[in-house]
Amino acid sequence: MSGLLAGKRLLVTGVITDASIAFSVAKLAQENGAQVVLTGYGRLSLVERIAKRLPEPAPVIEVDVTNTEHLAGLADRVREHVDGLDGVVHSIGFAPQSCLGGGFLDAPWEDVATALHVSTFSYKSLAMAALPLMSPGGAVVGLTFDATKAWPVYDWMGVAKAGLESTSRYLAMHLGKQGIRSNLVAAGPLRTIAAKSIPGFDQFETAWAERAPLGWSLTDQEPAARACLALLSDWFPATTGEIVHVDGGYHAIGS
Repeated sequence: MSGLLAGKRLLVTGVITDASIAFSVAKLAQENGAQVVLTGYGRLSLVERIAKRLPEPAPVIEVDVTNTEHLAGLADRVREHVDGLDGVVHSIGFAPQSCLGGGFLDAPWEDVATALHVSTFSYKSLAMAALPLMSPGGAVVGLTFDATKAWPVYDWMGVAKAGLESTSRYLAMHLGKQGIRSNLVAAGPLRTIAAKSIPGFDQFETAWAERAPLGWSLTDQEPAARACLALLSDWFPATTGEIVHVDGGYHAIGS
């Protein structure tokens, strides 16, 4: 077995279609020597179909990151397929429609709470559920969208991502004692299912196309996936609490 992740065992969440960043992560991980286990929830049969499109069909286990019973049983379910984990990929986010599209001032707490639970708190929940399977040298990697700014139409998901970025730093502090890293990849806008659910998403498309110094493809998930693989690998052994921007350099340009 050869490759950047030779011998690594990974849990990858968020694979819904083959246009998702998570699918690209799983595909490249397998091509680089890793064993991959996927999670899904709700549309599990869809995830199982997509899993068959990987170089090697990957097992799929059901995990609702807001369900304490699912989280408590995660380690046992994963052990049915691999004997431990070297990395976890968090590619999970959801906000009710009231939380997106310009309704920031009107979204009710119940909907905001859902967005924060699924998109922010789940990062910590998933990491802790997987922790019994992990050993020093392991890594948790999540996906964010630069939360240092307020973006049009992104609204409470932007707040959730800001919380995610802070959560990753706190996980880095607390899990560092066990030799486990926590890092995020801040990808530019991509035409995923999640993006299509955001009213006014075309505003991001136009801005990136015009201003990213390296240019930006809205349909190429591989650059973000490669960054995830690098952070999961042994090539970043002393990096934790970091956010790696994979956005064509857009974040570095003044508005």
